[in-house]
Amino acid sequence: MNATVIESQIAGFLEKYTPSIEAQLREARARLRAMFPRGFELVFDNYNALVFGISPTERRSDAFVSVVGYPKWVTLFFLHGVDLHDPDGLLEGSGKQVRSIRLKTPADINQPEVEALIAQAVLPYEQTFLAAPALTTIVKLALATQRPRRPASAASKAH
Repeated sequence: MNATVIESQIAGFLEKYTPSIEAQLREARARLRAMFPRGFELVFDNYNALVFGISPTERRSDAFVSVVGYPKWVTLFFLHGVDLHDPDGLLEGSGKQVRSIRLKTPADINQPEVEALIAQAVLPYEQTFLAAPALTTIVKLALATQRPRRPASAASKAH
């Protein structure tokens, strides 16, 4: 699939959100992509959320950092967040592996403390990224059945 078709498909995913969340998700995605000139952006329009994961390979299990859109906010996830040194206490979550940061604004991605966490998260993948192609976007999943992408009050106003 060519890039124009993929971006058109992604635009369709994004337009399910309120204009505010759509704009935040677009900007957060752009900021994260800007940090990775090589590798793969894996897109999952799944049941719960829209996910833009960064990976050095086409395997979803290697997507170590992602921007995820929910009806009321955008979150930055770290697949192996439990292993990150987080002196500022930014990471949330209590599972065995994943940690996240709910973004107040997309610019939070470029805060030095957050960039330091991303730099830590990429370390195990550095060599693989060197062999990866220029950043390539792949839509890995687009489910027909999904939770609403807009809060209940916004969903009724949209249509």
